[in-house]
Amino acid sequence: MLTLTHCFPPDPQAAIALTLSLTADDRTRSRHRFATEEGEEVHLKLPRGTVLSHGDRLTDDSGNIMVLITAKPEPTLMVTADTPLDLLRAAYHLGNRHVPLEIKPNYLRLTVDPVLKALVEQLGLTVQEETAPFHPEIGAYHSPHGH
Repeated sequence: MLTLTHCFPPDPQAAIALTLSLTADDRTRSRHRFATEEGEEVHLKLPRGTVLSHGDRLTDDSGNIMVLITAKPEPTLMVTADTPLDLLRAAYHLGNRHVPLEIKPNYLRLTVDPVLKALVEQLGLTVQEETAPFHPEIGAYHSPHGH
């Protein structure tokens, strides 16, 4: 089994040997076993607190094998609004509940939760269930790659 210990930022020119597709929650695990898209079992042994992002690259101690991290599509709620203020209001209410949230200029995305869906709909916003890559904000106390 390949033990991945080092994380590097995205590099479109890098030679990639394996691809590891992870959900948003899985990308917060610094110590875990996963299977790559190619069926290879890998063990993450990254510094605690590492948060992986789509496009990051992982290697073992030798640096010989490069593994690409991709954001695995997962069930999500996409929230849209008629006005930016309505979207901002929804982000405020969801943030008060410490919900992992992807924030974009024209939509919010969160994991599927019927209670939160009802809350956002009560605010008058449109909620659509979809399966999509989820890229929540990582928080003010983390650097973009957790290191």
